[in-house]
Amino acid sequence: MSGAALVSVGIVGVALVGSVVLGVLSVRKRTRSLEEWSVGGRSMGLVLTWVLMAGETYTSFSYLGAAGWSYTHGVSGLYLPAYLSIGMAVTYVTGPLLWGYAHRHGLHSISDLVAHRFGSPFAGGLVAVLATIFILPYIQLQITGMGAVLATISYGTISLGVAYLISFVVSEAFILVSGLRGSAWVSALKDALVVVTLLIVFVWVPLHYFGGYGELLDQMTARHAEWLTLPGPKSVQYGIGWFISTAALNAVVYSIFPTTVAGFLGAKSPQVLRGNAMYLPFYQLLLFIPVLLGFAALLVVPGLKDSNLALFTLITDTLPPWLLGVVGAAAALSSVVPMAVFMLVIGTMWTRSILRGRSSTEQRRYAQLVTLLAGAIALAMTYLFPNVLVRLSVLSYEGIAQLLPMALLSLLWKRLSLAAGLSGLAVGVVVDVVLVFSGLDPLYGINAGLVALAANLLTAAIVTRLRPADTPSDLLALPERASATR
Repeated sequence: MSGAALVSVGIVGVALVGSVVLGVLSVRKRTRSLEEWSVGGRSMGLVLTWVLMAGETYTSFSYLGAAGWSYTHGVSGLYLPAYLSIGMAVTYVTGPLLWGYAHRHGLHSISDLVAHRFGSPFAGGLVAVLATIFILPYIQLQITGMGAVLATISYGTISLGVAYLISFVVSEAFILVSGLRGSAWVSALKDALVVVTLLIVFVWVPLHYFGGYGELLDQMTARHAEWLTLPGPKSVQYGIGWFISTAALNAVVYSIFPTTVAGFLGAKSPQVLRGNAMYLPFYQLLLFIPVLLGFAALLVVPGLKDSNLALFTLITDTLPPWLLGVVGAAAALSSVVPMAVFMLVIGTMWTRSILRGRSSTEQRRYAQLVTLLAGAIALAMTYLFPNVLVRLSVLSYEGIAQLLPMALLSLLWKRLSLAAGLSGLAVGVVVDVVLVFSGLDPLYGINAGLVALAANLLTAAIVTRLRPADTPSDLLALPERASATR
């Protein structure tokens, strides 16, 4: 390994070890209970909740995928800050609603919510299984992303296979011990590195290659104007209809995404969630940076075979090794934190809805075991079938969207029955799978997940009309004041 590689890899190594130490230091004596491990004892304040949920939204895709998307498809990559910012506005309402319901009934996840609302362990188990299928690709993508980062910042001396294993070991090392609170502590380190490094790269790249952003944008307008408008250069599919439908769908789905719900339930009060919803959109301004740097890479290094490496290709040979290591550390932790929370959520859902241990301590042990297995499965699939989960990732947000009626609307929809919810869920999942794998996503320019959700809701409404339920008020969401008095 060269001297430059030793410096950059050493810095990343220190950051990864530091993340494990931070996670272990976050452990409290009560961590033996499932509630403390899975939802942080429902005691996290505004700062911890903010850094945790920021850590979930700014993943390795934000470093690699956002720049790669704009490199290939152009400005349509701005759907990321669009849907996240809208989604956080939605959570101003949905976050306190879900928090109040879960707090009142002692619930830990969306599968818990569904099982309790419908009085059906089967429904909760089904949601746990479907959510796992839709979340596993995200774990695999974080493993892949960190592998690409470590291989790049080591100047090729660390193989992808070794890098995949490192990402798995680091994530499991602290999440198994410390749970959600540990992820929040590590997120604080990650977010600090992300802000500093992105601002440095934001200034460095345009000055180094173009003398400033004015010249960069002038060259983009002159040479690649089609990248700056919808639908972009490659295809008509990412037009304005796709942009609006995807931003709208993902914004709503964000509020019931299992990892987002874990962040909700870890907060100590609804006021914390409202503050988080107001302040967290400012963090999404950072997403504009990799999109713009993807344009810079298009001008400087055109013709890349792997567009996801556009950002690191720009900086690998120009930044000093120590600074490249700091950027690599931020990108690596942007894989580790969300991957840890994804695995924790899977473990919690399976333990509460399928395995159902007798005591809280036993449930926690089951959850840790499932967390380990989920990560191992994603790691194995990364080695054995690297393209399978990547293809399934297309379904992730669209698939989770089909849980919306049962996981959220049911708390307000008194007459929604279990049969109606399950019927809508089945229709929505089938429609989405058929559209995606038949190449009809988007359908006439509209995100297939939104089409499937419309079919889901229509089916649920029809079945509810034919066989309405009379749900007791205790199983519905209550006004916040009424909930607080119980």
